[in-house]
Amino acid sequence: MVLKTDVTNIKDPAQITEAAEDGAYVHGFFLEGAAWDLGSGTDQGSLTDMVLKDLHPELPVMHVQSIERKDVVKEGFYRCPVYITSARGATYTFTSLLKMESDEFDDKVWILAGVALLMSPE
Repeated sequence: MVLKTDVTNIKDPAQITEAAEDGAYVHGFFLEGAAWDLGSGTDQGSLTDMVLKDLHPELPVMHVQSIERKDVVKEGFYRCPVYITSARGATYTFTSLLKMESDEFDDKVWILAGVALLMSPE
């Protein structure tokens, strides 16, 4: 079993009125080294270049659920490490798959930028 993470288009957690059918809705993650471009309608957003002076943009509500390892789709997703603090290192928690602009987009761009999710911006 592994964790599957889907970033929703909901920025305000108060808009979620009921629990997820499978898994849980999680709010409070911050990006480091990138920004998040919201999707339109039911389309999921994607990673985008960092906005100047916005060092830790907040990620919209994320739907986290467990799936079997054989069902994981990795094409078009960046394997993003999730840390508790910006100190990284020993604060590693798990790896989240974040959608990139397209399936052909090279994830090395995000690796070289040091993109990570943080549970606390400082």
